[in-house]
Amino acid sequence: MPKQSAGILLYRTKDLLEVFLVHPGGPFFKNKDDGSWSIPKGEFLDDEDALTAAKREFEEETGLAIDGSFIKLEPEKLKSGKIIYAWALKGDIDAQGIVSNTFEIEWPPRSGKMMAFPEVERAGWFNVTEASNKLNASQFALVGQLQTLLVP
Repeated sequence: MPKQSAGILLYRTKDLLEVFLVHPGGPFFKNKDDGSWSIPKGEFLDDEDALTAAKREFEEETGLAIDGSFIKLEPEKLKSGKIIYAWALKGDIDAQGIVSNTFEIEWPPRSGKMMAFPEVERAGWFNVTEASNKLNASQFALVGQLQTLLVP
C-alpha cells in the first residue's frame, strides 16, 4: 500500500486567489525555496479518517486549530507513489504567527548529536502564479482543482 498524506489547502480571495503554503524546517530544506513548499499535510494510517488527520496535521504544523465547510478535492499521486488527500477551506490566518511542532534528527549526520528542528519553519500566502513556482507539480494540481471549483 502506498504512503498517504492528508492536508488542508487554505485559501482566501482578495484581489486574487491566494493559497496558504508552508516551508519545511530542518537542514535538508534550509537553502531550498522554489519547489519545496507544501500545503500543511502529513501522513496518516489506513484506519484513520483522512479529514481528521488533515485537521490534526494543520494544527501541528501551524499551531492553529481549523474548522469550517471543507471542500473535498480529488486525491493527487506524487511521483514517489504517495497519495495526497486534501480539502480546501476558505479562511485567513496570520502566516507570520504560526508555531510548528518539532522533530529530532541526528545532525550533523553520524555525529551522535540529536538536534530539534521545527517541522515548518515559515508560512506564507501566495497567488496562483507564485504558488506554481513554490509547490511541486503534483501538489499544484490541488490549486488547479480549487480554481476550477471557484469558477462561477
